[in-house]
Amino acid sequence: MRADRLLSLLLLLQNRGRMTAPELAAELDVSVRTVYRDIEALAGSGVPVYADRGPAGGYRLMAGYRTRLTGLTDSEAGSLFLSGLPGPAQELGIGAVLTTAQLKVRAALPAPLAEHSRRIQDRFHLDAPGWFRDADPVPYLPQVARAVWEQRVLHVRYRRWRGEVQRELRPLGIVLKGGIWYAVAVAAGTDEEAVRTYRISRLVEVSTGEETFDRPAGFDLAAYWEASARRLEAMLRQDVARVRLSPQGRRLLPAKFGTQGERALESAGPADADGWVEVELAVESQPVAVSDLLSLGAEAEVLGPPALRDAMIEAVRAVTARYWAEP
Repeated sequence: MRADRLLSLLLLLQNRGRMTAPELAAELDVSVRTVYRDIEALAGSGVPVYADRGPAGGYRLMAGYRTRLTGLTDSEAGSLFLSGLPGPAQELGIGAVLTTAQLKVRAALPAPLAEHSRRIQDRFHLDAPGWFRDADPVPYLPQVARAVWEQRVLHVRYRRWRGEVQRELRPLGIVLKGGIWYAVAVAAGTDEEAVRTYRISRLVEVSTGEETFDRPAGFDLAAYWEASARRLEAMLRQDVARVRLSPQGRRLLPAKFGTQGERALESAGPADADGWVEVELAVESQPVAVSDLLSLGAEAEVLGPPALRDAMIEAVRAVTARYWAEP
């Protein structure tokens, strides 16, 4: 591990020029004292690294020096697909590997391309999780990832809303969706041993077995996920509500209902004299639909189906009773 760290330190100085000990420590996730020792080790091995004193000082390599030790290991090459997602890479347990891989790639680039790469990294950042939501704890994510890579069976205890179950899983892949990690796996003993999706934060216990398995011939993770997402959306959006919207309600609908809200507005009828329009909106089950539609407040009126309108009326009455007080 120290050899990898020394190479990372050397590549940092080569790619970025002068850096202070605290900056190097932060990049390498070590103490400043460790940086001092590593700098001494580099110098002792013949690397021309120099220390500049003073407030603007730091460590730098002799002008013109470049290392050619930039070959990628298998792990580093495999980590590059997460180069835009340092947080998820860290959760997968390959954050340090990814950093070294990025440094090696940049060190091998011609100077103009290396500068272009640095500018892109300085100007664009991808943050996968949604707003105002803590990330799920996923302590078993690295273990699941190793099992996917090595095609090893996992013995797990999984928490469902109806209770916990024991499963023997053959993990085929991992998906990060909206900041939430999912494992795509075949569960032994289930009907037809179909491919299913498991939320990794709901794994209560995980042990990796010695046995390995063969992946299903022709299995495509991306194609499975797209088809699965479409099935889930079709299953959730089981009903259609007829809703009347004010001008402000029309602006709120996409924010509250996402793509379904945008689609509803595209097929909206003509506006009346006050700017209200009628739309048909795909909704989930009645309790969920009531909760979602109440978030539009007085900017929306549910016209149908009758059962949903009645449920909205009952919900509004309950809210009114909760807050109403005689003068």
